[in-house]
Amino acid sequence: MNIEISHFIMAIVTCERDKVQSGFAPVFYTENEEESEKTAFLIAKITQGMAHNLENGVYIIVRH
Repeated sequence: MNIEISHFIMAIVTCERDKVQSGFAPVFYTENEEESEKTAFLIAKITQGMAHNLENGVYIIVRH
């Protein structure tokens, strides 16, 4: 039997500090949108998650 945790936000990446509060997932702050995208996709690759752009300067990495 294989048991794993799924369907949760693993991390948040943003360059806009005022749009995100930490609490339930690690938050990674970046210098600009380009760095946010690169960081989000790298974290997703490492954690086997999926990066989603919320179109407001925030990326979430989730495991489905």
